[in-house]
Amino acid sequence: MGQFSERLSSIFDDVVRRSPGEPEFHQAVREVFESLDPVVAKHPEFAEHKILQRLCEPERQIMFRVPWQDDSGEVQINRGMRVQFNSALGPYKGGLRFHPSVNLGIIKFLGFEQIFKNALTGMPIGGGKGGSDFDPKGRSDQEIMRFCQSFMTELYRNIGEYTDVPAGDIGVGSREIGYLFGQYKRITNSYESGVITGKGLDWGGALVRTEATGYGATYFLQEMLAARGSDLEGRTAVVSGSGNVAVYAVEKLQQLGAKVVACSDSSGYVHDPDGLNLDLLKQIKEVERARIDVYAERRSGARFVADGSIWDVPCDVALPSATQNELTADHAATLVKNGCVAVVEGANMPCTPDAVRIFSEAKVAFGPGKAANAGGVATSALEMQQNASRDSWSFEFTEARLAETMRNIHQTCYETAEEYGSPLDLVKGANIAGFHRVARAMVALGLI
Repeated sequence: MGQFSERLSSIFDDVVRRSPGEPEFHQAVREVFESLDPVVAKHPEFAEHKILQRLCEPERQIMFRVPWQDDSGEVQINRGMRVQFNSALGPYKGGLRFHPSVNLGIIKFLGFEQIFKNALTGMPIGGGKGGSDFDPKGRSDQEIMRFCQSFMTELYRNIGEYTDVPAGDIGVGSREIGYLFGQYKRITNSYESGVITGKGLDWGGALVRTEATGYGATYFLQEMLAARGSDLEGRTAVVSGSGNVAVYAVEKLQQLGAKVVACSDSSGYVHDPDGLNLDLLKQIKEVERARIDVYAERRSGARFVADGSIWDVPCDVALPSATQNELTADHAATLVKNGCVAVVEGANMPCTPDAVRIFSEAKVAFGPGKAANAGGVATSALEMQQNASRDSWSFEFTEARLAETMRNIHQTCYETAEEYGSPLDLVKGANIAGFHRVARAMVALGLI
């Protein structure tokens, strides 16, 4: 792991002491702090106003029980939460994650990352995150509806289009968003479409939102390669995951001339040397909601691997798009050995610190998630704009806005890294640029 000054080390130690048992949150804070010594030295006002200490303490943490009844009539109880981390730039904005692994430390890590990610978009949105340890996998539509209604019955009092605007994340797609929004509408007796994003196109949603995170990560990858005098044409790619982010990263990679040869889910991965059949992948994962091994059963030449790592598959570019800390130092070493030239984080913090260090030492181009996967939240902000103006934009116009946003984010990270003496270090560029914007706003707003 990297080091930072005694001053930042003292603040970090205090964060760990005040938030024990939250390793993912500690990891996210450390990763940002490792970039900030030169910023704090250059801007003593940030230390005077204790910006770092305030940034690491959420403005509000909400936890609640979620009782609901399953199809057999048995009462189930889950835990719900929402961490409203920082609203210096605008209303809290960030997804809801429904997964058994969800706990406060994971939600805090995601919310902390969201602060800087949202700042990099240039949109007026703050950082937050929420979710539950509920597992939608294997549940009927009726069970998911009952859970979502119970969850929103408690959450609704803490959100609003000018306060906090949730969206989807792992385990929360358009089906769950529909049930959540329907319950909010029912309780409040108002059609406040800007209160949640990721909605269906027939009831306030925005074109490109479904594709935005995967498309955006691929646009960011394209910009990274262009800055190094290269492009995606003819490149072999591997994308972990097979959810929303991964599927649409595959789609955009193929459109830009790359051949994607592998994807995965929690059961294993498929390797298709001829290139993934996108229509078949969508049918299996979006329509049938089946496991990824079904792809290999229906696709000649593809093989399913239950044990092993998707990162063993040789590739030129890799997009880890499943979950946090999925790509370890050993995986990174394998990618480097196999000639990988670029890695972009489609998920939130999918690469461990040691993996990032290996990529850096090997001069592998690396796009951190807070910059590379910001296309999703950027397009959510565009959905909020359309809701506010009672308007609906075309797919082409919205995708052009997304592509422009990702170019601007890359340019900002690139120029900031150069300004602080670390050319091509997009981790440092993203951390400093995002922090700088939020810190200035916090100083301007006073001690609140």
